Amino acid sequence: MDEEYDAIVLGTGLKECILSGMLSVSGKKVLHIDRNKYYGGESASITPLEDLFSRFNAPKPDETYGRGRDWNVDLIPKFLMAHGQLVKLLIHTGVTRYLEFKSVEGSYVYNKSGKISKVPVDEKEAFSSDLMGLFEKRRFKNFLVYVQDFKEDDPKTWKDMNPNVTTMKTVYDKFGLDPNTQDFTGHALALYRDDDYLNLPSLTTIKRIKLYSDSLARYGKSPYLYPMYGLGELPQGFARLSAIYGGTYMLDKPVDELVMENGHVIGVRSGKEMARCKQVYCDASYVPDKARKTGQVIRCICLMSHPVPGTNDALSTQIIIPQKQVGRKSDIYVSLVSYTHQVAAKNWFVAMVSTTVETDQPENEIQHGLKLLGPIQQKFIWIQDYYEPIDDGLASGIFISKSYDATTHFETTCLDVLDIFRRGTGEDFDFSKVKHDLGDEDQ
Repeated sequence: MDEEYDAIVLGTGLKECILSGMLSVSGKKVLHIDRNKYYGGESASITPLEDLFSRFNAPKPDETYGRGRDWNVDLIPKFLMAHGQLVKLLIHTGVTRYLEFKSVEGSYVYNKSGKISKVPVDEKEAFSSDLMGLFEKRRFKNFLVYVQDFKEDDPKTWKDMNPNVTTMKTVYDKFGLDPNTQDFTGHALALYRDDDYLNLPSLTTIKRIKLYSDSLARYGKSPYLYPMYGLGELPQGFARLSAIYGGTYMLDKPVDELVMENGHVIGVRSGKEMARCKQVYCDASYVPDKARKTGQVIRCICLMSHPVPGTNDALSTQIIIPQKQVGRKSDIYVSLVSYTHQVAAKNWFVAMVSTTVETDQPENEIQHGLKLLGPIQQKFIWIQDYYEPIDDGLASGIFISKSYDATTHFETTCLDVLDIFRRGTGEDFDFSKVKHDLGDEDQ
């Protein structure tokens, strides 16, 4: 360990493994250390099923659940956007040779009447959607055409609305979209978690809707992908990526101290050994004095023997419950995966309901999501504190990831990772640095 590194990454959570891969691709000499024996940290996949039950102090599962080793249950499931940057990174680098993805079959949104509807993303779906009346469908169709035709570098496509200045609220109003249509567009298409975006320039929102639409075009059923055998495979995929570019990994290695000099990190000590470095990247658990708790997330893992009612028997799906539809400040998220993803025994399903905690009775806050699921054989509830770094890390050289939020998609995770990379290196990640030839055999 007595070498010097450009960066030391602590922990093998999903964000840390992605950062390790990105830093290695960018030519940094990286050492990656985890005190655990396994990859994934708090975003690990739990197998066999007996380990999941014992983790939550539940009696052992009976034989109706099938073989325990057939289960790989994510503690924090997330779907990947099919056209998103990190999927592109996986494809370009050939890391996909270690991973197999399956398209998520459905994407739904909840409305205040208590029913769920498929998220409409093109003209055909808009006209068949039960979310809107006939005249609203026409207005929404015109809005979708505007988004699809929009080009950031071509002012002729802006419809006299400068996207760098005009707010999203103004854009919605120009197309005459009613509050409910604005709600599912912002939360189920652009994937915002609150309505602050309405008063910001529209460019980012338009790009997010285009990303959703482009991702949907890749596979047709939904814009989302999910790895076979669960998310536990993903950190290992990025770890291999880091190794291809010269990164070094050490699991089951205690981290005793971040060594500082004049307020800046110069190394990491484990026992009597010390590895010197210029920067450290880690989650808040490694440096609790440099992070603050800003909230809590409640998650409920549900084991079921059936798909979610009202989804055409989809074997995987995401449902977003926009906060306004149920009188909340934050959205509720529901995800479902199944035995077809090799994460459960034959004919079994794994659902997750999650949200940001707003009251002193968190379990009541996820009831709208739980009601959508139908009968639940077994559920596990836990509440996690949400941490954010207290500063940008530039002075200390210590760059800290945020905790995982309640979303069941990967986009906020991506944004955090790209932001950390930008702060740490002073530049945006350059996808052109990736050696495309590594993946040629898989194209």
